[in-house]
Amino acid sequence: MTANKQFNTAGFATLFEKEVRRFMRVATQTVVTPMVTTLLYLLVFVQVLEGRYSPAVDFSYAEFLVPGLVMMAVIQNAFANSSSSLLQAKMNGSITFMLIAPLSALEILLAFTLAAVLRGALVGVGVWGVASLLTDWHLVEPLWSLAFLMLTGAALGLLGVIAAIIAEKFDHMSAFQNFVILPLTFLSGVFWSVSSLPEFWQPISALNPLLYMIDGFRYGMIGVSDFDPARSAGFAALFVALLFGQTWWLLHRGWRLRG
Repeated sequence: MTANKQFNTAGFATLFEKEVRRFMRVATQTVVTPMVTTLLYLLVFVQVLEGRYSPAVDFSYAEFLVPGLVMMAVIQNAFANSSSSLLQAKMNGSITFMLIAPLSALEILLAFTLAAVLRGALVGVGVWGVASLLTDWHLVEPLWSLAFLMLTGAALGLLGVIAAIIAEKFDHMSAFQNFVILPLTFLSGVFWSVSSLPEFWQPISALNPLLYMIDGFRYGMIGVSDFDPARSAGFAALFVALLFGQTWWLLHRGWRLRG
């Protein structure tokens, strides 16, 4: 990768456009299908638990669940976008052309991360739009919602790049998704409030960074949260900054990227 100190705007824009075109060419698979899959959770859980359980006073379980499902869609698709793109480039050898191009680690990282944020946001907003037809429409603090949506997309896009760098084959990526991303997602308060857990599990759940992102986003949508949103935003921003630094270092060194 180039060591130029001047930011290559044209190169960054070209790589970002390429990443966006990549997932938009198969939008049915990368945008529509995840929306449908996520909405199935809404239909199933609401059918079973509506009227029987709701962690939020004055809100139905469906209204509580929608923000979590939106964020689950962002998490899964932001991660999938950056991880699949970079790993495919490694496997088919096309990553060589990116490494020899006049692009710095920063420009590559920003392009992959922003494309992941965009895909995650498209799917998440789509889920929210359809879900709002089935439940009451809520958006109490739009700026908080936007901030947490962007932070979550960035965090999972960065994790996707890290996973793709570490993985040497597609089985490794599947293991990362199944044993890291999936447990963190399902234990992050998508379907429940941390305050409803037994006391033993509450401090353990508090170690999950995704919990604060989902909790903060839920605050932005319905005004209900387990933690102070400013604290959650600070924690999420710190998590993104740490991931960004680590990912930049891996790309800058070309670790497991150069042959």
